[in-house]
Amino acid sequence: MGKKRKRFSLLLTSLMAFSLALTACGGGSNNAATGTGTNTGSSGNGAASEKPVELIWYTIGGPQKDLDKVMEEVNKYTKEKINVTVKMNMIDFGDYTQKMQVKVASGEPMDILFTSSWAFDYVQNARKGAFMELDSLLNEYGKGVVDTIDPAFLEGSKVDGHNYAVPANKELPAQEVWRFNKELLDKYKLDISGVKTMESLEPLLKTIKENEPGITPYAMVKDFMPILPFDYIIEKMPMAVYMDTKDYKIVNILESPELKSSLETVRKYYKAGYISPEVATTTSVDDLYKSSNWFMDRAATQPMADNLWSASYGYPVVSTPAGEPYIYNWSVMGSMQAISANSEYPEKAMEFLNLLNTDPVLRNMIDSGIEGVHYEKTGENTMKNLPESKNYDMPTFSLGNIMINYLNEGDPENKWEEFKKFNESGVNAPLLGFNFDTSKVTNEIAAVQNVKEEFWAPLMTGTVDPEEYLPKAIEKFKAAGLDAIIAEAQTQIDAWKAENNK
Repeated sequence: MGKKRKRFSLLLTSLMAFSLALTACGGGSNNAATGTGTNTGSSGNGAASEKPVELIWYTIGGPQKDLDKVMEEVNKYTKEKINVTVKMNMIDFGDYTQKMQVKVASGEPMDILFTSSWAFDYVQNARKGAFMELDSLLNEYGKGVVDTIDPAFLEGSKVDGHNYAVPANKELPAQEVWRFNKELLDKYKLDISGVKTMESLEPLLKTIKENEPGITPYAMVKDFMPILPFDYIIEKMPMAVYMDTKDYKIVNILESPELKSSLETVRKYYKAGYISPEVATTTSVDDLYKSSNWFMDRAATQPMADNLWSASYGYPVVSTPAGEPYIYNWSVMGSMQAISANSEYPEKAMEFLNLLNTDPVLRNMIDSGIEGVHYEKTGENTMKNLPESKNYDMPTFSLGNIMINYLNEGDPENKWEEFKKFNESGVNAPLLGFNFDTSKVTNEIAAVQNVKEEFWAPLMTGTVDPEEYLPKAIEKFKAAGLDAIIAEAQTQIDAWKAENNK
């Protein structure tokens, strides 16, 4: 039996992490899709005699060995359904933003492209004119999308009142959890029921450090950031409003008591050896996950996430909440497919996105590969991966509506109902629906980003002493223009607050 793929977005854990990593209010895995695959708009089967349109699709993720083999089968299916074939191009996570910026700026031909709050920034690129406005296309060729996905995605991802991409129907709130290697919990009879805060981890980390010299107690990467009670104006930039704000006043988080306290704790853990000494330059801890040489970390969750992690790693992983489920701008916009402003075939592109998000056969083929080669069906909407799945290991969260994916072994039948409950449990973050227009402060943002490159990772990971470095960072950020950015953002938030009766 082949190991199950990473069906949860591990990258979102570090990009929020993700994420990853937003759900349907309209039906379970197959209900929302019944019949929609063939109701695809104006072309359909009647166009079979015409030459099929080839769509060029750029999406995120490590290029897969069997991609061409899978897409050959995909194209047989989409040609029959909507007279379309697709050329998929994958760009790895770390390179995606930069490479797509170059491709879009050069006018390279493309029809569909992945965008999000954390990779190839959705809001900024929509405002720059990189994406086509989709309002009329959704109404005419994307009815299945509109009927299927949670309305919060389309509403929450509007930019200046319009939709410019189709969001993936997945977990809507973002919630962080502390994750643990269960084998080590059991070995030392460690109890995680009292683990809530960063500080509460200390006795567990101490036990592992003293007894397991080959284990990294806290598997942390360079873009770690403590959980703080803030909603950020720009993700991972030091300006935010408090989650319980009433006046929507922006604070510089570097000057907040909450950050100072958290940095002291992380510094303490770093000095105690609970965190790798190379953490400030560590971009991935996949080797620790593969070897099971880690005790705990923090990750973004979704319903049944423990099952997914355990299946992916091949040993049991358990978790406990580290924060509340909040619906942020960036969680609504965590995974989206846009249509290029220069697309020659926008109607066909929307027909394809409509089919991708409503037709279980297409969605599972693109996600899991070829039936009988990469996976086998074990029931009407259940499957298990075969050994060949290692050659086709796609980032599920990035490919559209996950609610029509086949269930994996061990998944409960009510999995998608649990997603709906999770989404309903989400609390709107205070800035949900606000998108900062940075056009007046682009120079200051560039300068602040440079300062961030210098200070952020060492400070957040405990590599340097916050007593010494936090004041230096505050001074450098202010000199780069952080206060001017905050002032511009405050003006916009005040106007948005008044307009929306906040």
